[in-house]
Amino acid sequence: MAHPYHHAVRSARLFGGVPRDYLAIHEWFDESKAHIADIRHRALRHHSEGIFLCEAIFGTTLTNSIGKTIPVRTVGEQHVKDACFPMSFVMSQIKVLNAITFACIFYMRASNLKGCCQSPISIYPPNISIISPICYLVSAI
Repeated sequence: MAHPYHHAVRSARLFGGVPRDYLAIHEWFDESKAHIADIRHRALRHHSEGIFLCEAIFGTTLTNSIGKTIPVRTVGEQHVKDACFPMSFVMSQIKVLNAITFACIFYMRASNLKGCCQSPISIYPPNISIISPICYLVSAI
C-alpha cells in the first residue's frame, strides 16, 4: 500500500469504524518516508520492535468511532503484514548485521587496516559500498 490512508481504510474494514480512527498509527509507521522516500524506509519501523514501540506510544488499545476497543499491537501487525509480508523480525536483521560485522573484521585483517570498524558513524572501510547496516538491510528487502 502506498499511503497511510490506504492502510487506515483497510483497518476500518477489518476492525470497524472509520479510517480516521487508525490514521495516526499508520502515519507513524510511515513517517520515515519523509527521509527515505522508497521501500528502504521500512527498515526503521516495519518489524516486531516497531510494532511494540507503536504500542508504547499509542497505548495498549484504542477505541474506534463505533465504540469498539482494538489492540494497538494488532493494528501495527496488520500494517507490517500488509507492507512487508512475511512479518519482519528484528532477529533476522541482527543476523544480517552480524554477517556485516564479520565481513568488516575479515576485510580489516586481510588489509591490515586499523580502526575502520570502530566508529559508529563510519564502520566500513572506504572502498566498501555499504554505508550503514540500515542501507544493507533495506537493499535485501
